Formats: sequence, C-alpha cells, structure tokens
Amino acid sequence: MTDHPILYSFRRCPYAIRARLAVASAGLTVELREVLLRDKAPEFLDTSPSASVPCLKSGQQVIDESFDIMLWALEQNDPENLLAMPSAGHDLISDTDGPFKTALDRYKYHTRYEACDRNIERSKASDHLTRLNVQLGDTIWLFGDDPRLADFAILPFVRQFAFVDKPWFDSQEWPNLHHWLEAFIDSDRFKQIMTKYPVWQADDLPTYFP
Repeated sequence: MTDHPILYSFRRCPYAIRARLAVASAGLTVELREVLLRDKAPEFLDTSPSASVPCLKSGQQVIDESFDIMLWALEQNDPENLLAMPSAGHDLISDTDGPFKTALDRYKYHTRYEACDRNIERSKASDHLTRLNVQLGDTIWLFGDDPRLADFAILPFVRQFAFVDKPWFDSQEWPNLHHWLEAFIDSDRFKQIMTKYPVWQADDLPTYFP
C-alpha cells in the first residue's frame, strides 16, 4: 500500500494534463496510475464515480473532476501563486469548459454527432480562441508575465484543438495565442508532465509523479 494520494490518469487527456500540471506546480507527489480507456481497471472503476480520468483518491476522499483536483493541489501549496488570479480568469475557464469544449468535441469527433457540421463547430470554438488571443495581448501569459490557474486549466484544450488540423490552426491570425501555446509545448514543465508511463496493473510496483 502507498501513503501517497493516487492519481488515475491518461497521458493525452486534456483534463488529466491539467490535473498533472497543478500537482507538479504544487510540488506534491502522487502515485500515478495510467488508465487504458478501452479496458479500464476494476480498481479504477471502483474509485471513480464517473469512470473518467482524472480521478484522485487521497485517504477516504475521492475527487473526480479535473478542476477540483487542480484546486486540491494548489490549496495545499501554491509556490507560483497560480491561484492569485482575477475573476476574469474564472470566466475564461468556465467558457473553456463549457461552450468551447462542446464545440471542440463536435469539431474533433464530428462523426459521433448526428447532423453535425464540423466547420460550424470549428467557427464557434474559434470565437473563444480569438478572445484568448486578445486577452493575451503582448504578455507571455493570460494575466501578465507569470502563469495563473487559467493558463494551465485552458492550455491543454487549446493544444487539443490545434492538433485536430494543425496547418489550419497555424494559418489563423492568432499570433499571441500561437506563441502562448508553442511556449507551453516547448517548456520543460510540459515535457515533465507528458512522460510516458506503462498502463497500470494491480500487481505493479507504485509509479510516482512527478
């Protein structure tokens, strides 16, 4: 048994990415269990009420939402002051998790939705990206020269959108957004939290993150 919190994760999932970003920023150590989404481990299904990643178990506490995992980590330790963010940041996160993610899913997975026009959905998502591009202005991050919670909560979804059709994304007039995303992808932090782990099995020795 491990004394560390257990984080069920899936490397490429944007929700799991942002949870790992917060855990890494907080300097916490968790036991990371990589989930195979098409064959989910019984232990994971017994833990996660939604059967979705990420899911964190700390003692008897289970946190099944990625943003709540971010808050759980940063409320314990926030050396980068990610939580020191204006209310506008929470509005951006809410709109990213809501209308933008809905349009992103229908753009990326349009065949799953009846009568879905992916170009219309891409246009809807693009409106939000234009807003982010304006918000960034000439600054490195959304609210200045240092990252805030909104940056790490939103960037994984912008990355997911970009790679649906990277040539099209790169052709758009979003210079601030492009720089923001590229700097994030090229960062040591992103490389750290995107380390590949084998799929977790119940008889494995613990794998610790970060």
